[in-house]
Amino acid sequence: MEPGHWSSEHSDALRDYFLKGMSYAAIGREINARFGTVYTRSAVAGRAKRLGLVTPAWMTSPSVVPSLPGEACPPSPRRSALPNLNVPPKSAMKPAARAKLRCVGIQPRLVPLVDLADDDCRYPYGGDRDGEEITFCGHPRQPGSSYCTPHAGLTRRSGAESARASRPVVLRLICAA
Repeated sequence: MEPGHWSSEHSDALRDYFLKGMSYAAIGREINARFGTVYTRSAVAGRAKRLGLVTPAWMTSPSVVPSLPGEACPPSPRRSALPNLNVPPKSAMKPAARAKLRCVGIQPRLVPLVDLADDDCRYPYGGDRDGEEITFCGHPRQPGSSYCTPHAGLTRRSGAESARASRPVVLRLICAA
């Protein structure tokens, strides 16, 4: 069988299974078992769309099955099998608690960026609210660091050596033959 070729028997089976409210994956499994084919879920969904069998997400029943006047529309089996699929969990709807920042017990100088000297601590403060200026600690920084001693302790793991060690890096050049 050529890829992408659907015989009329396969299309009729797809239409029947779709009207029963089966999912595209289940329809693909049924058609493959019945006819010895290898259709994927995506192939079934594409063929259903080309046949006009795709229902809009806001509809509760397939558009090819009209309801009678005065008769309530029964819920679609496809809808009832997967309720609230696109609704985030209730825990995601709650605003996250604001993180408490660790404090080091020093009073920052709150120096603006343009006034920072080369040897000033660059630990940032502010900028949490719209329009709030970001300032920096400004205390003398530790040699080999961008921060003063208390802030360097906050930014590094305790007892861990810095990833950017100050020892020299040896590169070896080799000649390709």
